[in-house]
Amino acid sequence: MPAAPAEAGPAPARTYWCAYAWLNGTVEPEVVVETGADGRITAVRTGAGAPPQGAEPLRGLTLPGLANAHSHAFHRALRGAVQVGSGTFWTWRELMYQVAGRLTPDSAYALGRAVYAEMALAGITCVGEFHYLHHAPGGEPYDDPNAMGHALIAAAADAGIRITLLDTAYLASGFGRGGRGEPPNRQQLRFSDGTAAAWAERASALRTGDGGHARAGAAIHSVRAVPARELGPVVEWAEERSAPLHVHLSEQTAENDACHQAHGCTPTRLLADHGVLGRRTTAVHATHLTDEDIKLLGDASAGVCMCPTTERDLADGIGPAPRLERAGATLSLGSDSHAVVDLLEEARAMELDERLRTRTRGHWTAAQLLRAATEDGHRALGWPEAGRLEAGMLADFTTVSLDSVRTVGPAPRMAAEAAVFAATAADIRHTVVGGRHVVRDGRHASVPDVSASLSEAIGALH
Repeated sequence: MPAAPAEAGPAPARTYWCAYAWLNGTVEPEVVVETGADGRITAVRTGAGAPPQGAEPLRGLTLPGLANAHSHAFHRALRGAVQVGSGTFWTWRELMYQVAGRLTPDSAYALGRAVYAEMALAGITCVGEFHYLHHAPGGEPYDDPNAMGHALIAAAADAGIRITLLDTAYLASGFGRGGRGEPPNRQQLRFSDGTAAAWAERASALRTGDGGHARAGAAIHSVRAVPARELGPVVEWAEERSAPLHVHLSEQTAENDACHQAHGCTPTRLLADHGVLGRRTTAVHATHLTDEDIKLLGDASAGVCMCPTTERDLADGIGPAPRLERAGATLSLGSDSHAVVDLLEEARAMELDERLRTRTRGHWTAAQLLRAATEDGHRALGWPEAGRLEAGMLADFTTVSLDSVRTVGPAPRMAAEAAVFAATAADIRHTVVGGRHVVRDGRHASVPDVSASLSEAIGALH
């Protein structure tokens, strides 16, 4: 199934010269970044002048690698198809089920490798894969019960990026009478392990490999897909491993209404009452919240992952991100269904959507938005040693062109603003992971033609 990574073994020590680098919220010119054989930054020097001999020049604005905190890799096969005509979230879901039903471990690997290579081209160095497609169609386990998860871990390795596989409990098709849960429907059988205990047993056997690029986390698909009585074992699994725990939360008003009918409370209150909320918890979307919901998330110091391009593509709504942040939640960003793969677009969309909603500007600075896309995203995925350009951190960074038709013009001191409010994924020039070039001058090192790889992998599913 997987091919060998383009480069194996320890990374050689390297020196990079950054024309501009984003350091702790400010843009500094002529910065040298030295990396060691362990794939970490060994030194950062400002005011370096011209590139020292042997240094690899990175011309543009170099940022810490971007963290895509919420991804469903196989949804990339839906791009275009789900934009035809009108419809709702629920009609979109039916098309998603059709594609999900065709995937095998081999095709999941091929599509994942292409999608993760697309992410590398977009400056993403770490992805949180919210993974619930576990079994064969009909629900029978593969000989390797984690064959699908292992395929995605291999795909990320061969695309050159880090991954947190958020193994997802998905046990029910809805709340059912009294919140006891309805059995999965035909399309959902391959998502389900039957019980949370069976999910935990399978998830415990997941192998992340010894390459250092992968970590495991847990996810609760949603309160409608995991009955309240089954939440505890998922929380315990994550707590025992100090692992991230993610959950889709209040993406649709229909979910809130059904939760009220079954439990007499909001999904957020239900999660709080069952011990789900905490510092390692990230709520994804959190679009339709009450004042109490916002306080519960903030008081728990939980994270919230906003996915603006998907939320607007599905007409879900605009979540209360500023209020969540003020309450104490930490914001991160994800591309979710991959309507586009562009974390710079996600960052500016969070600000611009809020401007439309409130008719006021300036909810976040460029530096705050970049922090959500880098340091805070990595923390949400269980990589606290990534997301900053400083000694001791992982040598993961990306360079945005400052001379493209979109970014040329502003003075260098406004390079961060140009990156957030004008640049796109097409302006990513270099991506380095663990001290190695994964993308150089806009070309992927181990996936020579990412477009062709995407075309072939998606074509096999339609």
